[in-house]
Amino acid sequence: MTYVVTDNCIKCKYTDCVEVCPVDCFYEGENMLVIHPDECIDCGVCVPECPAEAIFPDTDPSATPAWLALNHEFASVWPNITRKKQPPGDADDWNGVPGKFDVHFSSKPGGEE
Repeated sequence: MTYVVTDNCIKCKYTDCVEVCPVDCFYEGENMLVIHPDECIDCGVCVPECPAEAIFPDTDPSATPAWLALNHEFASVWPNITRKKQPPGDADDWNGVPGKFDVHFSSKPGGEE
């Protein structure tokens, strides 16, 4: 099993989860994070830390095979993130907004301060 970051992270990109991850398996895109499924140790400590409630075990219906594949694909090309950062200024406005993937997902890497 692994954990998967899903669409509610898009444009929220809170990094509270990163700070508690014991194996540093989070990777940063321009406007969301992903978890590398081969590095995740299935501890689940990140789940309660996510203000956007965007992290699910891969056995949860919210963690579709498409989200698992997206996490794997982009964890292979985006930079690793190991420290908490400030979320975007409008993150709270985007939290819970449905349908963000089709309009707002960016495949660009993150990491800029």
